[in-house]
Amino acid sequence: MLDLKALHEDTRIDHKSHPFQLFENRCSAKKTEECILYLHWHEHFEWIIMRKGRAVFHIDSRPYEIEAGEVIIIPGGALHVGYALDEGDVHYDSVVVNRALFHDFASDPVHEQYVAPYLEGSVRFPVKPAAENAACAGYYSLLNEAVEEMATQPPAYQLVVKSKLHALFTLMARTFMPHQLRDRANAVYFPNRERFKQLIAQIEADPQEKLSVGEAASQVGVNVYHFCKMFKKLTGRTLVEYVNGCRMSEAERLLQGSNLTVTEIAAQVGCDNANYFTKLFKQYKGVTPSQARGMKEG
Repeated sequence: MLDLKALHEDTRIDHKSHPFQLFENRCSAKKTEECILYLHWHEHFEWIIMRKGRAVFHIDSRPYEIEAGEVIIIPGGALHVGYALDEGDVHYDSVVVNRALFHDFASDPVHEQYVAPYLEGSVRFPVKPAAENAACAGYYSLLNEAVEEMATQPPAYQLVVKSKLHALFTLMARTFMPHQLRDRANAVYFPNRERFKQLIAQIEADPQEKLSVGEAASQVGVNVYHFCKMFKKLTGRTLVEYVNGCRMSEAERLLQGSNLTVTEIAAQVGCDNANYFTKLFKQYKGVTPSQARGMKEG
């Protein structure tokens, strides 16, 4: 059986007693539609704060555009992937939070009424909270203050971060507790999600493997038409485009971390024709394989 952890982002948690983590993502000189966050999932909540540029994140098959100053929430267990919308730099911070951070509030009946349902997943916040209720934009100062604490780590920063994040969750819950949100959250969010997780794990673990659309559809358990439609909704890319993206990222890693020739790398990522490989690499990475290797050496 495939290990679904192969799809996890590097969601390390430095302090198990205070399970949160800041990831400062700085993507430089990206092409329009270039991947800035590969498809993955994790059990943690994730807050994404866009700092520079524009991007689109597909979260359980639904696309959400975000620009500098905006915030999105990714619920635990959701498959998500991100692409640049413009050429240039894309900077964003990710705050990953495990619900265990608030375990000592479990005996608090107000916490259990307002915050716990969101932590347990029986209710979901909107992915773009401020788009549904403008008051949420005023809550984001708590998130930014928590980010500053995590970045600078002054004494007892863990307690400050915990208090600010709990206040943020509480204010959000106060805003979005209506029953219609609960009804929406109880609906199936994306059918066959677990099988898609297994398929993507296979692609990312072995991108050079030859995989036809028919074989992939059979693996997920749907017909080819529905597979193509669902895969495009989930990842924002066709199967061929996604596989090629994984192959070119692996090629980039090999170009910058090995002494293999371009021809050898092309073969290793499943491209039998070196000229086609060079064309494909430039299409996905914006530079030739030789230029990519030269950047590393420079």
